[in-house]
Amino acid sequence: MNDNIVIKGAREHNLKNIDVTIPKNSLVVISGLSGSGKSSLAFDTIFAEGQRRYVESLSAYARQFLGRLEKPDIDSIEGLSPSIAIEQRSTQRNPRSTVGTVTEIYDYYRLLFARIGHVYCPECGRQISEMSIDQIIDSIFSHEEGGRLIILSPVAMGRKGEFKKVFSDALSAGYSRVVVDGKTYMLDDEVPVLDKQYKHSISIVVDRLILRKSDRTRLADSLERATQMSDGLVEVEYVSEGKKDFFSERNSCPYCGITVPDLEPRLFSFNNPFGACPECNGLGIKSEFDIAKIIPDPSKSYNEGAIVTHNADAKVSHAWIKALSEAYGFSLDAPLSSWPAEAKKVLLYGGGKLLDIKYENRKGTASFSKKEQYPGILVELERRYHETQSFAVRWMFEQLRYSHECPACHGQRLRKEALSVRVGGLNIWQLTSLSVKDSVSFFDQLQLTENEQKISFQILKEIRSRLGFLMNVGLGYLTLSRASATLSGGEAQRIRLATRKRPFRSALCA
Repeated sequence: MNDNIVIKGAREHNLKNIDVTIPKNSLVVISGLSGSGKSSLAFDTIFAEGQRRYVESLSAYARQFLGRLEKPDIDSIEGLSPSIAIEQRSTQRNPRSTVGTVTEIYDYYRLLFARIGHVYCPECGRQISEMSIDQIIDSIFSHEEGGRLIILSPVAMGRKGEFKKVFSDALSAGYSRVVVDGKTYMLDDEVPVLDKQYKHSISIVVDRLILRKSDRTRLADSLERATQMSDGLVEVEYVSEGKKDFFSERNSCPYCGITVPDLEPRLFSFNNPFGACPECNGLGIKSEFDIAKIIPDPSKSYNEGAIVTHNADAKVSHAWIKALSEAYGFSLDAPLSSWPAEAKKVLLYGGGKLLDIKYENRKGTASFSKKEQYPGILVELERRYHETQSFAVRWMFEQLRYSHECPACHGQRLRKEALSVRVGGLNIWQLTSLSVKDSVSFFDQLQLTENEQKISFQILKEIRSRLGFLMNVGLGYLTLSRASATLSGGEAQRIRLATRKRPFRSALCA
């Protein structure tokens, strides 16, 4: 009988290929620094392997309700019996949760940037100042004279509501047209009834005119009326060119014509659609199907099973691929690597020529034909991945995907307009990427104008207080941008203390 649990080559999380012998029938305490791998050894290695072995000893019928447990990253483990664990409560496993959001410091950062942030152009990097009506007119006259213009006042941008008063006020003011969610309506008889549960964008048509220097006064008057209704915003549509410009009396770059939205806390939130990177939806990473996993061996032919997501014997998929081979002139017995480049592109991404698809039903008693473009393996897999309700199918698809840094925001989670706003020379992502210790130094050395000091006094007081508490509990090495799911158990416990600092301080005083 083995009186010890013998672990060899444990590599879960922070464990570095360690060997451990643990006596049975004894109370064993695993101690060490935060992040050294205590929980990884106890929960993610010993307990996880014990649970996995127990589940695999059950019948196939019982296992289907329990799901599949992964084997821990170890070389071997001996002397292990079925195990139970009193689970250690850790932080949220939400991929959107960070040290900054859990401690609520990030909320104060957002407020700070919305109140005293300096705006820079996302394209040229120049600092953006207020744009006057004359500057807007000069920008408009840089376009070819004689073109048709539409001056619009964006009174609502991505806001929920019915906006009945907006429509009635515009009609009373003498305006006749309104653009709602991209569609133009007449105010006197066609205004739609909006669902207040959904976000809408509404622009009042202020004027329609021909771009002529003789009409500069009329243009200036129209721009002023547009900015008055929308708090300094105006949209100019160049009908002849099929283009639009968006101007602000506050945050427009006169060189690039780019306008940064009004600085609001939601602009700096990667959990809000208004501020999140549109490419990755604020996650900082993108998950996509891996071509190398879908076609692991291009030297194989289609009939040899080169495409792992396709069954060569399935009549429908075979009919599609056969039609593709006939359209682009290759054999289904030829290696995929020898297919024409255009055919391989169509195979993955779809499009291309119209295919003449012919296939039979399962019994072979009837045949069908149609002409369509190939949908593309990657496009079809993405559709099925997002539409499936089956856990097993989703798990199967997950094995064919990989995650990588978002190419748009480079892992910074926010849209480029939010990242172009700086305080003390840093944008909000750069500031959260500093360690807590360096963040304390940054705010101690931050130089502000007298007006900025008055505006940010209470905000900075709260930020310094919370950062100081994180320093006091020994977390000065953490960054606020670090994902909470990567924290060790000890770090997570101290993070929770930081969110309940007043009761903790009272206990210390007592």
